[in-house]
Amino acid sequence: MAAASEEAIKQFSALMDLLEEPLKTAFQHVHQGYPRGTLVRFLKAREWNVPKAHKMLMDCLNWRIQNGIDSVLAKPIVPSDLYRAIRDTLLVGMTGYSKQGQPVYAFGVGLSTLDKASVHYYVQSHIQMNEYRDSVVLPKASKMFGKQINTCLKVMDMTGLKLSALNQIKMLSTITAIDDLNYPEKTETYFIVNAPYVFSACWKVVKPLLQERTKKKIKVLYGSGRDELLKVMDYETLPQFCKREGSGSSNDSSDGVDCYSYDHPFHQELYNYIKQQALNEDFIGPIKQGSMHVDVPTPDLEEAKIVETIESEFHKLRGGNGILRSFNSIKIEGP
Repeated sequence: MAAASEEAIKQFSALMDLLEEPLKTAFQHVHQGYPRGTLVRFLKAREWNVPKAHKMLMDCLNWRIQNGIDSVLAKPIVPSDLYRAIRDTLLVGMTGYSKQGQPVYAFGVGLSTLDKASVHYYVQSHIQMNEYRDSVVLPKASKMFGKQINTCLKVMDMTGLKLSALNQIKMLSTITAIDDLNYPEKTETYFIVNAPYVFSACWKVVKPLLQERTKKKIKVLYGSGRDELLKVMDYETLPQFCKREGSGSSNDSSDGVDCYSYDHPFHQELYNYIKQQALNEDFIGPIKQGSMHVDVPTPDLEEAKIVETIESEFHKLRGGNGILRSFNSIKIEGP
């Protein structure tokens, strides 16, 4: 297998050596000085099939060029009150590093309402967090721990997930499609905690649809998962919803500012970094308000089937048609 893998990397590398501008520059932004690691990520995502991995990466590069992704970190979401509202309704934050050096991100999946801005702003904010992770957070982690670190860990809090959450699931599936197709293999493990019945019911039918490689990344933990998480991270790095004996996300934290909050150091550093990058750009006049309109990639067959299955399962649990109409009425184009 090792010899076959090396041959696949060699073939893929030879194809990428043929790149011309602007694809060549876009590839440099993606690999951040580590082209081999990037090729391996895309090969893993396509089961080491070189033609499929090459197509996936080329699609990614063209998506970046067409949507101006290389400059997304110079496009702050303004005014700051709007960014604060996004942080209050798309609950995500960085809590520290694992014992192996990977950045640890917390996601409040069940309590994210995604209702204070257009789809475009939420997508823009998510992409900015991805780009900041790849260009700032991971290089910083590599320097701190004295080794190359290319992946992160994600702790997904399902507290509050309800049958009325299909609106959020549609938005989250959009974000997932962006990650799967353009940022593959950047998460080593997804830890699912505080899972209510509705999640368990969906997981039972979704799990068989997943590739074995994906299944191995997802660990559904009992309750808040504190004991299991402490095997891979220190107590100080635990998300606040895992530190208490009971379950549940909260906007209150006895350990300081909630990691989801705009006022948390991580989000302050991220937002200030974006504003500084904007000031470094060659333009005259104030920073303009307005979201980026990013083309959302079409989910692959596996992702589409999963979304369809979740929709069907919610429908069965709910026992009615109204929720389906609500689900189908959401349009990714947004206002």
